[in-house]
Amino acid sequence: MWGDKRYHTLNYELRKEFGQKVMKLSLDGGFTCPNRDGTIGHRGCVFCGEEGSGEFAGSRTLSIEEQIREQKKLLSNKWKTGKYIAYFQSFTNTYSAYEDLRKKYYSALSQEEIVGLAIATRPDCLSEDVLDLLTELNEKTYIWIELGLQTIHERTAKFIRRGYSLETYDIAIEKLKNKNIRVVTHLILGLPGESKDEILESVKYVANTNTWGVKFHLLYIQKGTDLYEYYLKNPFPILGRDEYISLVADSLELLPKEMVVHRVTGDGKKELLFEPRWSLDKLRVLSGIDKELKRRNSYQGLKY
Repeated sequence: MWGDKRYHTLNYELRKEFGQKVMKLSLDGGFTCPNRDGTIGHRGCVFCGEEGSGEFAGSRTLSIEEQIREQKKLLSNKWKTGKYIAYFQSFTNTYSAYEDLRKKYYSALSQEEIVGLAIATRPDCLSEDVLDLLTELNEKTYIWIELGLQTIHERTAKFIRRGYSLETYDIAIEKLKNKNIRVVTHLILGLPGESKDEILESVKYVANTNTWGVKFHLLYIQKGTDLYEYYLKNPFPILGRDEYISLVADSLELLPKEMVVHRVTGDGKKELLFEPRWSLDKLRVLSGIDKELKRRNSYQGLKY
């Protein structure tokens, strides 16, 4: 239904929009996070490493222009493409002064072959002037905002130290929707203490928020994080590969067909990844999801 897939991939959506393969360039804008600078907390989310979920992003010691050049070079061995999305990935990418944000976003947009922006942030970091800036950018280029919800369950949100309520997410979604700005919601499958039913409750909730896209992340434990330290002292069940594949298939069935699926598994740096090691074989996970949907004769939206 979506090229060779049974779910609505970002690759399919971007090819439809731009007529060719479009790659994301992961950037570090040099930002911090209210969950790290003491505004909300000092240690960040429990699973977050020192690079603020930007383990594959460029180096913050380089300018935006230099990072883009470097990232293009890295990707050129793998993909021959002439169109890129500049992805502000590390930490909270709307958490700075208006002029700083404006300068960095426009710096990325001014580079050759950049056709859009993706900005990862928190729902509690969307002030009115930031929303105005995003609205301005949305009129000039292809843009989406990514929000790390991870779960709808308050108990788990407290454990992972998310630092904002579900209501804050709802308000942010509404504000961005009113400005016609695309939103992508992140969910983590396999958080400690969550049952399969609870995970799917989060998926159903997000399916009904009118979020443009969704990212499913596998919970992985990375060395150097507080989750790693917690796991060593309090081991909890980690999803097995087949279990995870089945859960992703269940989740895809619950989404509306028009929702763009940006990711169906997580990426951990090999040298930092502690568990689950099976996640390093990403191709096997992706083909496993395809096979499971085919086995079920299923597809995205079947149970929406």
